[in-house]
Amino acid sequence: MALKQTQPLTRRKFLYHSGLPLVALAEHSNGFGAQKSSPRPNLNVLLILVDDLRTELGCFGSSQMSTPHIDRLADSGTTFLKSYCQQAESSPSRTSILTGLRPDTTRVFDQQTHFRQFIPNAVTLPQQFRQHGYQTAAFGKVFQSPLLDDRPSWSIASWVPGSPAWRSPENERLVQDNWEQLRNNNWASDNGQYVNSIGSSANSGQLRSVIKSWNNPDVEDQALPDGQTARTAAAALASLQDERFFLAVGFQKPHLPFVAPKRFFDLYPSNAGINPDFAEPPRDAPLFALHQSDEIRNYMDIPEEGSIPGDKARELIRAYRACVSYTDAQIGLLLDTLADTGLVSNTIVVVIGDNGSHLGELGLWNKNSNYEAATHTPLIVRAPQQKNSGRKSRALTESVDIYPTLCDLCGIPRPEGLEGSSYRALFDDPVRLWKRAVFSQHPRDIPGVGPGMGYSMRTSRYRYTEWSGLDSPYITSELYDYRNSPHELRNIANKPENVSLVNGLSQMLREGWGGSLPPTELPYTSRV
Repeated sequence: MALKQTQPLTRRKFLYHSGLPLVALAEHSNGFGAQKSSPRPNLNVLLILVDDLRTELGCFGSSQMSTPHIDRLADSGTTFLKSYCQQAESSPSRTSILTGLRPDTTRVFDQQTHFRQFIPNAVTLPQQFRQHGYQTAAFGKVFQSPLLDDRPSWSIASWVPGSPAWRSPENERLVQDNWEQLRNNNWASDNGQYVNSIGSSANSGQLRSVIKSWNNPDVEDQALPDGQTARTAAAALASLQDERFFLAVGFQKPHLPFVAPKRFFDLYPSNAGINPDFAEPPRDAPLFALHQSDEIRNYMDIPEEGSIPGDKARELIRAYRACVSYTDAQIGLLLDTLADTGLVSNTIVVVIGDNGSHLGELGLWNKNSNYEAATHTPLIVRAPQQKNSGRKSRALTESVDIYPTLCDLCGIPRPEGLEGSSYRALFDDPVRLWKRAVFSQHPRDIPGVGPGMGYSMRTSRYRYTEWSGLDSPYITSELYDYRNSPHELRNIANKPENVSLVNGLSQMLREGWGGSLPPTELPYTSRV
């Protein structure tokens, strides 16, 4: 079964557009009409992307975590407590962050597809800033990999650990060669292969690794890739202080394998008392909504199937936390550089996880689900001269919102067709009425059906998910009430007393993101 490239990915492709043409969205996209004619502020952007980062941070209330540098950023910025990614997998999520578009538009659902294969004329977030006079550069893991990098986004060639010194002619040639190879060879994959990739579970079919899932070498920070990334990015900040810049810095940890210098493991001296929370799958949930934790099973010390033993689970959680603290220290280096160079007064700083990660919850490890642990992401933003520094907002936000927000903060026009909303107004009033729902999705192979998709909607109280095949109607649904059962213990979608609630949430899901815009963007209907 192959789809024509011009036809929607599924029958529900327009779930998120429902009655709201992209041009119409662009016409209504700026809720700050008076801002359009204001002089452009002279602001830089430092966008920090962290792989597989959960909301277990001090500023999110996790007392067991040592994250002093992210916490001090939160003390001078705004912490968004209810931010969600569009798909809990690195490349789809990063693509949504950097394009301001949702997976059904980018058609990136896996770790191999480049978004320009389907939307070649998209203008990325850094590309938009580049077109408006900014120096733009990337350090570390920003797009999924060097082969999925996007050369038009950067005025300076991307740098990854192991590359020559940034801005060098050799580095430029390497990046340009990768770009040409990608453009010439990879964008022409046929739609049949594309359809098959939608249903495949992440990382399945990989050869089992001969390395352990974690390690704690007694080395300096810069001996490992993220330490190298932080120091190279810090040098770039210092050299660009007289230019207007948009820098994206991507840290790999706490992604597997959980490797960090020993001193960060020493922050968590014992495995005692560490256990996965609520490790049983949700009752009455469809089995295909879960997964086999394939990613972590690629490591030699992890069972190939079945549950992960308690001692090993405790090791993994400790190692994950150590990696978070390691990345926190690298973020601290960048924050110190901003202060030392005087850039702190005119640089917006964003720290965001590309997706969350299961650490044994629901019997799952890693991401690749529509559940809370995988889709809920940390988001901290510090904007110069913002009001209400140190405040926390429980307003629902999404990864696609970063693009329009940074444009608004910097006085950069938004391209037409963005599928997120600027949350600039939340800096002034963190508790104001905002989106009534945010949206995620994840592909699955559904037994007896084939490739399918789960579309998930998170409101302030509920998560509602509908599953369907690529060309099949509704198959089943999930509903979780976080007020009465905050840990997704049971799917209550099929309980007779919830028929009216399910019907209402199903209608909201079909209205999609266009029906849940905040009041600064477009009027919307009553809240759930």
